[in-house]
Amino acid sequence: VQLQASGGGLVQAGGSLRLSCAASGRTFSSLVMGWFRQAPGKEREFVAAITRSGSSTYYADSYADSVKGRFTISRDNAKNTVYLQMNSLNAEDTAVYYCAVRSRSVLITTMPSEYDYWGQGTQVTVSS
Repeated sequence: VQLQASGGGLVQAGGSLRLSCAASGRTFSSLVMGWFRQAPGKEREFVAAITRSGSSTYYADSYADSVKGRFTISRDNAKNTVYLQMNSLNAEDTAVYYCAVRSRSVLITTMPSEYDYWGQGTQVTVSS
Protein backbone atom coordinates (compact mmCIF):
# COMPACT_ATOMS: atom_id res chain seq x y z
CA VAL A 1 0.00 0.00 0.00
CA GLN A 2 1.27 3.43 -0.91
CA LEU A 3 0.01 6.51 0.90
CA GLN A 4 0.38 10.12 -0.16
CA ALA A 5 -0.58 12.76 2.38
CA SER A 6 -1.18 16.39 1.50
CA GLY A 7 -2.90 19.52 2.73
CA GLY A 8 -0.57 20.66 5.47
CA GLY A 9 0.68 24.20 5.78
CA LEU A 10 0.92 27.28 7.93
CA VAL A 11 -2.26 28.56 9.54
CA GLN A 12 -3.09 31.05 12.25
CA ALA A 13 -4.50 29.93 15.56
CA GLY A 14 -8.23 29.42 15.27
CA GLY A 15 -7.97 28.53 11.61
CA SER A 16 -8.71 25.32 9.73
CA LEU A 17 -6.96 22.87 7.45
CA ARG A 18 -8.07 19.73 5.67
CA LEU A 19 -5.54 16.96 5.22
CA SER A 20 -5.94 14.31 2.56
CA CYS A 21 -4.32 10.93 2.18
CA ALA A 22 -4.61 9.04 -1.09
CA ALA A 23 -4.01 5.30 -1.01
CA SER A 24 -3.08 2.89 -3.75
CA GLY A 25 -1.97 -0.69 -4.09
CA ARG A 26 -4.75 -2.45 -2.25
CA THR A 27 -8.51 -2.36 -2.01
CA PHE A 28 -8.99 0.81 -0.03
CA SER A 29 -12.38 -0.13 1.33
CA SER A 30 -10.84 -3.12 3.12
CA LEU A 31 -8.52 -0.99 5.22
CA VAL A 32 -8.81 0.72 8.58
CA MET A 33 -7.29 4.17 8.24
CA GLY A 34 -5.75 6.38 10.88
CA TRP A 35 -4.12 9.74 11.40
CA PHE A 36 -1.21 10.28 13.77
CA ARG A 37 1.00 13.25 14.51
CA GLN A 38 4.48 13.84 15.81
CA ALA A 39 5.76 17.09 17.23
CA PRO A 40 9.51 17.80 17.55
CA GLY A 41 11.01 15.88 20.43
CA LYS A 42 7.81 13.95 21.10
CA GLU A 43 6.57 10.50 20.32
CA ARG A 44 4.12 9.83 17.54
CA GLU A 45 0.59 10.05 18.89
CA PHE A 46 -2.78 8.90 17.73
CA VAL A 47 -5.21 11.48 16.39
CA ALA A 48 -8.14 9.68 14.77
CA ALA A 49 -9.15 6.50 12.97
CA ILE A 50 -12.02 5.28 10.84
CA THR A 51 -13.38 1.85 10.01
CA ARG A 52 -13.50 0.41 6.54
CA SER A 53 -17.01 1.52 5.76
CA GLY A 54 -16.65 4.84 7.54
CA SER A 55 -19.50 4.02 9.89
CA SER A 56 -17.33 4.28 13.01
CA THR A 57 -14.72 6.79 13.99
CA TYR A 58 -12.53 7.26 17.03
CA TYR A 59 -10.65 10.29 18.26
CA ALA A 60 -7.88 10.86 20.73
CA ASP A 61 -9.18 12.31 23.95
CA SER A 62 -6.50 11.23 26.39
CA TYR A 63 -4.42 14.34 26.33
CA ALA A 64 -5.20 17.75 27.66
CA ASP A 65 -5.87 19.42 24.36
CA SER A 66 -8.17 16.84 22.85
CA VAL A 67 -8.91 16.84 19.17
CA LYS A 68 -12.35 15.47 19.75
CA GLY A 69 -14.88 18.02 18.69
CA ARG A 70 -12.35 19.94 16.64
CA PHE A 71 -11.13 17.33 14.16
CA THR A 72 -13.21 15.12 11.88
CA ILE A 73 -11.95 12.06 10.05
CA SER A 74 -13.80 10.85 6.98
CA ARG A 75 -13.17 8.74 3.93
CA ASP A 76 -14.28 8.43 0.34
CA ASN A 77 -13.79 4.83 -0.75
CA ALA A 78 -14.60 5.71 -4.35
CA LYS A 79 -11.61 8.07 -4.36
CA ASN A 80 -9.37 5.88 -2.16
CA THR A 81 -8.87 8.86 0.11
CA VAL A 82 -9.13 9.58 3.81
CA TYR A 83 -9.46 13.11 5.15
CA LEU A 84 -8.81 14.93 8.38
CA GLN A 85 -10.70 18.17 8.78
CA MET A 86 -9.06 20.24 11.49
CA ASN A 87 -10.83 23.24 12.98
CA SER A 88 -10.02 25.64 15.80
CA LEU A 89 -6.35 24.89 15.46
CA ASN A 90 -3.95 25.99 18.15
CA ALA A 91 -0.18 26.00 18.58
CA GLU A 92 -0.26 22.59 20.29
CA ASP A 93 -1.52 21.07 17.06
CA THR A 94 1.75 21.90 15.32
CA ALA A 95 3.29 18.62 14.16
CA VAL A 96 3.95 16.41 11.21
CA TYR A 97 0.75 14.53 10.47
CA TYR A 98 0.88 10.99 9.13
CA CYS A 99 -1.81 8.81 7.64
CA ALA A 100 -1.57 5.10 8.25
CA VAL A 101 -3.20 1.85 7.22
CA ARG A 102 -4.10 -1.05 9.43
CA SER A 103 -4.45 -4.07 7.17
CA ARG A 104 -4.11 -6.84 9.74
CA SER A 105 -7.45 -6.23 11.44
CA VAL A 106 -10.83 -4.57 10.97
CA LEU A 107 -10.66 -3.08 14.44
CA ILE A 108 -9.55 0.44 15.25
CA THR A 109 -6.56 0.83 17.51
CA THR A 110 -4.65 3.85 18.77
CA MET A 111 -1.26 2.14 18.82
CA PRO A 112 1.13 3.15 16.03
CA SER A 113 2.78 -0.29 16.10
CA GLU A 114 -0.52 -1.84 15.00
CA TYR A 115 -0.55 0.04 11.70
CA ASP A 116 1.16 -1.55 8.76
CA TYR A 117 1.78 1.21 6.22
CA TRP A 118 2.55 4.89 6.63
CA GLY A 119 2.50 7.96 4.46
CA GLN A 120 5.37 10.39 4.27
CA GLY A 121 3.83 12.97 6.55
CA THR A 122 2.64 16.51 6.00
CA GLN A 123 3.70 19.46 8.16
CA VAL A 124 1.06 21.47 9.99
CA THR A 125 2.24 24.66 11.64
CA VAL A 126 -0.10 26.80 13.69
CA SER A 127 1.07 30.29 14.53
CA SER A 128 -0.20 31.95 17.69
